[in-house]
Amino acid sequence: MAKIDVDFLGVKFKNPTVVASGVLGVTGALLKRVVDEFGAGGVTCKSIWFQGHEGHPNPTIICSDHWMLNAVGLPDAGIEKAKEELTWYKENCDGPLIASIVAGTAADFGEIAEEITKINPDIIEVNISCPNVEDELGKPFACDVDDAANVTRQVKKRTNLPVVMKLSPNVANIGQIAKSVVDAGADAICAINTVGPGMAIDIGTGQPILHNKVGGVSGYGIKPIAVKCIFDIAKSVNVPIIGTGGVFTGEDAIELMMAGATLVGIGTAVYYRGKDVFGKVAKEMEDWMDKNGVSDINEIVGKSHKL
Repeated sequence: MAKIDVDFLGVKFKNPTVVASGVLGVTGALLKRVVDEFGAGGVTCKSIWFQGHEGHPNPTIICSDHWMLNAVGLPDAGIEKAKEELTWYKENCDGPLIASIVAGTAADFGEIAEEITKINPDIIEVNISCPNVEDELGKPFACDVDDAANVTRQVKKRTNLPVVMKLSPNVANIGQIAKSVVDAGADAICAINTVGPGMAIDIGTGQPILHNKVGGVSGYGIKPIAVKCIFDIAKSVNVPIIGTGGVFTGEDAIELMMAGATLVGIGTAVYYRGKDVFGKVAKEMEDWMDKNGVSDINEIVGKSHKL
């Protein structure tokens, strides 16, 4: 039988799939179901703010056959509620926990990193790349080499846990951004966040459909961008990568891993293929491996760089 478990920053995942931040990640009980019932190798919680954050009014999401446009705006109940839910998860589920954090300043990122460390998640993911809160917070930190590095340093000062920096595809040179955060101490990279922002217009009224007017673009259509970004990051730095963006099938996941990812985040595909998409993708990966004579999934990580 094909071996599909992976080691990521010293943490064992039963398969390479993880739920992406913001998807099925609001409560500890739901996160537990993602691992125990839906087949994910691990979970990433919804991005946590230090104080509660309302997000954007509805409508916040629109879908087509090829993409999803989302301007949820990172709503969250704040750090104390998050600690309660994630503590419950850790007490009731063995699946690895990646705690995603978000903030408006570099210093605030450090403060929330210190607080979330108290419940000892396996990994901290630092969301510096959401494209649909620019009106509120300004240009994402991930769009500037110095800003991205500064946030990384602030977080690393305040935690002893492995730190993953989540990067944006909306930059001229993502490899350069990746190098800046790794030089500042990042242990790994997550790529990519949503593309854009984009917009959809109701041609009956001429008005933008989302209340926020613009939102991040995800879904199957962004996969080629994700593959290229992951490939460029893997060329630039020698740290593990969580690859996200457009993964719907096992073959999609394998493609991201060949580009350089060790773990594969799945988000939008939950809407299109159902909550058990993680187990489906893992099984499809096993089937592909059996068909192609691959005994260990780790053999394909970064394969495109070795040819």
